[in-house]
Amino acid sequence: MREPVIAGNWKMYKTTGQAVQFAEELKAADLPGGCRVVICPPFTALHAVAGILKGSPVELGAQNMHHLEEGAFTGEVSPLMIRDAGCRYVILGHSERRQYFGETYRGVNLKVVSALEHRLVPIVCVGETLQERESGRTEEVVSRQLAGSLAGLEAGQAGRLIIAYEPVWAIGTGRTASAADAQQVNRFIRDLLAESFGRDTAQTVPILYGGSVKPDNAAELMARPDIDGALVGGASLDVGGFTAIIRAAAGY
Repeated sequence: MREPVIAGNWKMYKTTGQAVQFAEELKAADLPGGCRVVICPPFTALHAVAGILKGSPVELGAQNMHHLEEGAFTGEVSPLMIRDAGCRYVILGHSERRQYFGETYRGVNLKVVSALEHRLVPIVCVGETLQERESGRTEEVVSRQLAGSLAGLEAGQAGRLIIAYEPVWAIGTGRTASAADAQQVNRFIRDLLAESFGRDTAQTVPILYGGSVKPDNAAELMARPDIDGALVGGASLDVGGFTAIIRAAAGY
C-alpha cells in the first residue's frame, strides 16, 4: 500500500522569520503517523527551516532548481545547493513555472534527471488548462506533459518519483476537481506509468492531487484509490489547515 504524501508548496510567501515560526508550530503539532509530510518554503528560508525540522518527521523540499551543479546562471539554484540546505524533495514542472517562466518539457526533463542523480525526490507536476479541459483534451495534454517530463527514464528511476496532477484551472481559484474527476485523471496517469515502466513500478509511485485542496475536501479526495495525497498551495500556509489535511490523509 502506498504511503500518503502531503506536500505544502508555499510559493512566494513567508519571510524567513515567518517560515521558522510555522516550522516550529508544525513540529510541535501532534501529527499522525503513516503519512509523509513535506513543506517547500522559498529558497531564502530553506536552511533555517531545515534546522528547525531536524529530528522531526516533517521533511523539506525546494520549489524549483537548475539542472546543473554550478555555472554562470544568475538567479538560479543548483541541486547541490538545495541538498546542502537540507532538502530531500524538489517540485518540478509546476504550471506556474511553465506559464510565467517559459519552462518546456525538455527543461523539466533535464531537471528530473538531475534531481534523481543528486538523490532528490522530484515531485513532477502535470495538468491541463480550463480551455483544454473543456475541449476534451485533458488526457492528451497530461499524456504529453508526462512523456516529455519523464523521457529517457528507466523503471528504477521512475519508481523514485512523485507525480502531482494539478489542473491549472483549479490552482488558487477556489475551484476543485470533483473527487471522481481527479481519480479518473490520476488513474489515467498510473496507467501511463504502467505502459512506460511496468505495472509494478506504477503501483509504487504516489500520485497526488493539487488545486484548491482544503481541510473540507481533503478526505473525500484522498479516499479515492489512485489519489495518494495532495500538493497543497494556499492551505499549506496555515498550520491548522495544513495539519487538518494531514490528518485527513492519514484517515483521522
